[in-house]
Amino acid sequence: MKLATYKDGSRDGQLVVVSRDLTTAHYATGIASRLQQVLDDWNFLSPQLQDLSHTLDQGKARHAFPFDPALCMAPLPRAYQWADGSAYLNHVELVRAAGKGDVPESFYTEPLMYQGGSDDFLGPRDDILVADEAFDIDFEAELAVITGDVPMAATPEQGLKAVRLLMLANDVSLRALIAAEIDKRMGLLQGKPATAFSPVAVTPDELGEAWQAGRVHLTMQTTWNGRKVGMRDAGPEMRFHFGQLIAHAARTRRLRAGTIVGGGTVSNPGIERDGRREWPKGYGCIAEKRAMETLQDGAPRTAYMRFGDTLRIEMKGLGGESVFGAIEQKIRQFAP
Repeated sequence: MKLATYKDGSRDGQLVVVSRDLTTAHYATGIASRLQQVLDDWNFLSPQLQDLSHTLDQGKARHAFPFDPALCMAPLPRAYQWADGSAYLNHVELVRAAGKGDVPESFYTEPLMYQGGSDDFLGPRDDILVADEAFDIDFEAELAVITGDVPMAATPEQGLKAVRLLMLANDVSLRALIAAEIDKRMGLLQGKPATAFSPVAVTPDELGEAWQAGRVHLTMQTTWNGRKVGMRDAGPEMRFHFGQLIAHAARTRRLRAGTIVGGGTVSNPGIERDGRREWPKGYGCIAEKRAMETLQDGAPRTAYMRFGDTLRIEMKGLGGESVFGAIEQKIRQFAP
């Protein structure tokens, strides 16, 4: 099933069930008003939502209405926890190589992960507000999962079983601020403003054969200012699957239902062509593009995002249909 949260003036919005083809929706009011309620009582409430989803897909839901992504908040507008990993090692290798840095051996055996802000997420059509272009505004096209309860010291298998929903994410990064925060070695705060999520969150079964061993084997499509800049395979190069990422987050503490875990920027390695390294599948963030330019020509050429820039992130299913709907955002200057 596919779930979304409509804006209604409250912090947590109104839960709706969305048809598989993303054309119609139905309020879930008679079952649950908020997604967190469903996550807290998944075994009892999700079958009821599944029944409504089935009725909606058959065109038999009496009070269905056209689905409008512009009315959506993030599927889970605020969460108990948002932990973002970096499961695509090519992303790390690429950025480090451009800076002439080595990748520590531990990165290949243990996931990278940071604790992000979870009290205020952006909807799929909400503007990205930034005070200054000098902060070096970047996007990061990612996949994320929402979990049920996870026990402390969970195994990767237990982590996979705890996956309730999947969605797309734009993990906005302010690169100039991140660089300063990394030097302080106390984690990221100012460099990571509110994260945006796709219009709908979907249960793993909606992905069919594309959901394999904790990975999504579909293409992440990223468009910047109307130009397609990334067509990246999300499955093959994901070194740590979502079960492993969840287990990593739960190593020393339990995770409560409603925890969101991200997989990091979807990234694929380049190829050698005529003595020059190229990346035909594009990039998942501007920092990668700048790293590619540095490795090819000795210096980056591509500037970070400017006010007025637009971004679109989407993933199509094996049949060509949009799975999660699209994140479509514009960069605007924040004025207090």
